Amino acid sequence: MPTHEAVKDWAEAYRVAWEQADSEGAAALFADGATYRDNIYEEPHRDREGISEYWSGVTSEQSSTTVRMGEPVVSGNRADVEFWTTMDAGGSPITLAGCLLLDFDDSGKCTALREYWQVAEGTQQPPDGWGT
Repeated sequence: MPTHEAVKDWAEAYRVAWEQADSEGAAALFADGATYRDNIYEEPHRDREGISEYWSGVTSEQSSTTVRMGEPVVSGNRADVEFWTTMDAGGSPITLAGCLLLDFDDSGKCTALREYWQVAEGTQQPPDGWGT
């Protein structure tokens, strides 16, 4: 089971990978056979290769990306972490706010990720108390 600090470290590595559009770095955070579901209505991306391919595609149109990660909530091998991201997407500034629902194995690798998010035009600031 991951500790609170281990999940914080994982979230920090995820943040850095996102800001740097590092698909290989992102995929390295996941266990063999992991699933990554960016849209609850679609099939998940599977294995590190599928996760890396997804990240390569989705980050290719993002620039000036700044990601904030909230304080993780950890229970057993599961964790939830909010994110607040501002970026240019296709040349327009947007804000993407959401939450990652994560399952971990004993080595600290993520075995399953589900994300829920909302997008707003422009650069928005998080509300008071966000991420705590």
